[in-house]
Amino acid sequence: MPRSRNTQGAIYMSAAMAGFSCSDALSKSVISSMNAGQIMCIRGLFTSIFVYIIAHRMGALRPWRIILHPAVIIRVVCEILAAVTYITALGMMPIANASAILQSLPLLVTLGAALFFGEPVGWRRWSAIIVGLIGVMVIIRPGADGFTIAALLCVASVLVTAGRDLATRTISPEIPSLMITVVTAVSVTIFGALLTPVLGGWSPVSVTSLSHILLAAILVLIGYQTVIMAMRTGEISFVAPFRYTGLIFSALLGLVFFAERPDSWTLIGAAIVIASGLYTFYREAKRHVAPVAQESEPRTPV
Repeated sequence: MPRSRNTQGAIYMSAAMAGFSCSDALSKSVISSMNAGQIMCIRGLFTSIFVYIIAHRMGALRPWRIILHPAVIIRVVCEILAAVTYITALGMMPIANASAILQSLPLLVTLGAALFFGEPVGWRRWSAIIVGLIGVMVIIRPGADGFTIAALLCVASVLVTAGRDLATRTISPEIPSLMITVVTAVSVTIFGALLTPVLGGWSPVSVTSLSHILLAAILVLIGYQTVIMAMRTGEISFVAPFRYTGLIFSALLGLVFFAERPDSWTLIGAAIVIASGLYTFYREAKRHVAPVAQESEPRTPV
């Protein structure tokens, strides 16, 4: 029996989240043997090669001077900051906790769109955003000494990732998305190389670590492609909520490969964040328009 387009879209979105989660786990597996800058450099190099080949074959390459476009500069800077903060955070906290905090991204993009672009957000969605942020606070649970460094890094990563998505919306549609990705990947690679000495220098790379980073780069690219397929196949209001399957995949990977068990507070906080996100999708479905939150990019590409 042929699957409906919504079912196909849901499968694509779930596959994308699986790819992103596996990529995170692979990056986490090598953070103990090399610093975040080195990981960014190696993974970015692989990604740059793959994306450049794809862009060349699809005729999406453009003059490199597009990097001088202010919106592109902001996007690249945000991408670099998102990569270094998230990779560092992964080495300091359970992958399920980091993933749970990351689920607040669609809410923050909606918030940013209202603040910076003047897009209409009713009191119900404002309430959902506030509740979602409360859920993030439940996950990170600042103690007597305040926020942990890992929690601050993960929150910072979500904030700059939201900035990246908002900046992307202001880039001229005449610039192909693949070319933007090429510029971003190359920039992250270069910055990672420059950052490596600051974070302790270059460490020997084993064949195992290199294979993990290579596979992580491939999985991220597959994830982005399947996200595009998901959004183009099914109804966005039906497909977008399946992005939250990423938390399930992250929790399973953390349990199996890192012996990490999310505590009850993390699960409660994640449930609050997810419920808030689902409510925003519901409200947008009622308004019969595609929400900004559903268009946010789920992960960093490099």
